[in-house]
Amino acid sequence: MSQTIILEVRGRTAGLVVGADTSFRFFSSQPAFDGLDGHQFSSVIAAQRAANALVQRRAPQRRPLGRVA
Repeated sequence: MSQTIILEVRGRTAGLVVGADTSFRFFSSQPAFDGLDGHQFSSVIAAQRAANALVQRRAPQRRPLGRVA
């Protein structure tokens, strides 16, 4: 029996994770997550972590504010 779970990252639907037997396949629902489309994961949590990491890598890095002399 398969199960389908919707993954969200920062309030956005990232895609679906469909599980059958011992693996879970990710299906992207937005272009930002296409890099994971079709990938298989050992668990839903592993897929969630990968989606979160993908967003983290694309987020602009904030620079600490320096002192103005």
